[in-house]
Amino acid sequence: MRIDDPVVLDLTGVTEKAALMDRCADVLALPDWFGRNWDALADCLGDLPEPVALVVTGWQEYARASPREWRTAQEVFATAVDESPTRLMVLLSLGESFGGSDRAPAASLG
Repeated sequence: MRIDDPVVLDLTGVTEKAALMDRCADVLALPDWFGRNWDALADCLGDLPEPVALVVTGWQEYARASPREWRTAQEVFATAVDESPTRLMVLLSLGESFGGSDRAPAASLG
């Protein structure tokens, strides 16, 4: 897993679950069968083809607008990391922006 070139999940402007799922699908290049629900996200995070260092930015607005959903999202990410610690790392950026890949290449999610 390469931390020097993380995949950035920018949640700026996201205030509800559907938008979060859309961003995850785009940034992580999730498969077409991704059902855009918590269970499907958990399944996809466990099946990533290559190790990923994921940096979540701009999450504060979502956390304020949908605190229950944000807690659930954190639980899904944390469980995925616990189940695959050598394949997934999720970091929350506390600042406004973060450098790195805006989008993971389809052939190289890592």
